[in-house]
Order: sequence, then structure tokens, then C-alpha cells
Amino acid sequence: MKVLVTGGCGFIGSNFVKYVLENFKNDKIVNVDKKTYAGGGNNVEHMGLDAHPNYIFYNADICDRKKMEEIFEKERPEIVVNFAAESHVDRSITHPEQFVMSNVFGVFNLLEAARKTGIKLFVQISTDEVYGSLSNNSPSSKESDLLKPRSPYSASKAAAEHLAMSYFHTYNLPVIVTRSSNNYGPYQFPEKLIPLFATNLIDGKKVPLMYSKENPGLNVRDWLHVEDNCAAIWHIIQKGKYGETYNIAGNHEKTNIEITKSILSSMGLGEEMIEFVPHRLGHDFRYSISDEKLRGLGFEKKHGDFEKALKDTIIWYKKNENWWRPLKK
Repeated sequence: MKVLVTGGCGFIGSNFVKYVLENFKNDKIVNVDKKTYAGGGNNVEHMGLDAHPNYIFYNADICDRKKMEEIFEKERPEIVVNFAAESHVDRSITHPEQFVMSNVFGVFNLLEAARKTGIKLFVQISTDEVYGSLSNNSPSSKESDLLKPRSPYSASKAAAEHLAMSYFHTYNLPVIVTRSSNNYGPYQFPEKLIPLFATNLIDGKKVPLMYSKENPGLNVRDWLHVEDNCAAIWHIIQKGKYGETYNIAGNHEKTNIEITKSILSSMGLGEEMIEFVPHRLGHDFRYSISDEKLRGLGFEKKHGDFEKALKDTIIWYKKNENWWRPLKK
């Protein structure tokens, strides 16, 4: 198959490129990426995959409709997997317009190009954040639950989902949506919690934990290793049903203070390395998703031991300072 991946220079996208090229020798990857700050680490090059015979790269913006149509017409992909998105919640609070442009208008351009080209499958990569904030007593969100996004980021991702599904119902474009929980692992840009904390501590700097007297770091996130997410997406491409949405859960729910302490413990450091900072505006309390539907397709995760996978991730950042140091500057 020829798979067109958008955002394939970013964290999850580049790991997906790696997963496909290393495990499926006859499949080809066409990577389309704008190379914004999130793709500035040259992930594919650092992985040593840029010269792979089944890899093609286009430095292009999904908001450029004409360029997208040209690439689709030239390459004629069978499958499109759209990772391209602005994804950092804090940035969406200060610069919401960028999120609407990339995450909504950009998806529209891809859908139009896909519709005109006649692809076999369009996979829209989404997030558990579209379900909104849960309490500790709330059941895990299922695919059929109402979407209640609360940040410009999650709202733009929910809008993209609805737009993609409208093309399934209106134009019969084969569409599948995946919603994953918080990803972690190698090549994650060091603005996100785990790589930010790990790289700060490597440099002897404190870690910023959102904290207040009323909420001392008790926000809950479910952690999913990026390799499991990539494997799940590929599994869904093979076995999923058109017009359906699939949750991809990590099944490792941790409070922010718990994950902070785990990182500190893994690096042999104590709580004196925590710097308490105010909560972000509209800070969602808990995300939790059920992956029962995905497990019904026969998928099983590889990284079941979270503490081990977290330690391995921290070791990766220790060994790859040449990758992340230029990004933190």
C-alpha cells in the first residue's frame, strides 16, 4: 500500500512512519509536513529513515489546498492518516486561531483532496480531550458519548472529527476516527509533561507542576506509549469499520503529582525539585477512555508495564541529548 501521512515529522507521526517502514517492507510512506517547531527535531532523519527506499517527503502545509491537491494527484495514495495538528493546549489558549486553521481548515483541504482522488481510507487522528473533563467517579468515556471539548485545542479536534464524518455520510468517503489518550515515548517535543520534566531534571532544573491548595496536582491523565498507539492505528486500518470511531487507551491513569513523583524517583531525585505553578485556564480535571471496542478487534498493547516504559523513555532522553537540546533552546 501507499500511505500518505500528514504531520509525519512530529512526535506520533514520525513514530508511525517508523513503525510502518520497519514492520511492513512492501508499504510505502508519503510524508507531508510543514516542519513547524514541533517537527524541528528532524525525527525521521534522526531515526535514520529519510533515505529509506519506500519513503517520500513533501515539505508542505495542509492549509495550502492547491498544494495538497497536487500531492494527492501525483502520489495517488490508497490510505491517508492525518496526524497534522497543533496539539499543545497551552498554545491553543494564547493562539487559538492557529489551531482552527490547521486542525479544521487543514482537515477540510485533506478531505477534499481525498474525495477527488478516490482513496480507500481516510484516518483522522483525534484525542480523548474531545470528551471533556471527567470527575474521579465518572465512568470512562465510550465512543458513543457526547463530545464536550473545553479548550480551543480540543474544540478544533472535535470539529475536525465531525467534518471528517460528514464526508463519510455525504460523499461516501471511507473514514475512521481514532481517539487516543496522552501519548509518551521517544521523540516527544519537550514542551509536554514527561519530556519537559525529564530534560529539566537532566539539566538540574526544577519541574513545573500545576498546583493549588484546592487542587494539589490531582488532575488525572491516562498514559499510552506512542508505539502502542501506532500499532493500534495500523490494526484499526486493517480491521476497523468505515464510519466508526475507536478509542485507544493506555489504561494507566495517573494524577499529575503521581507522574511527577514517578519521574523524580526514576531519576533518583526528591520533591525538592518540584516548582509549583498556577493551573492553566480551564484546566480539565480527568480524561479516561474505554478501549473495549478496540479490544474487540483483537488488539493487545505491548507496553503493559508503565513504570518500566517510563524509565525506558527517560533513559532515551538521557541518551539523545543531541536531539532535544536544540529544541529547548
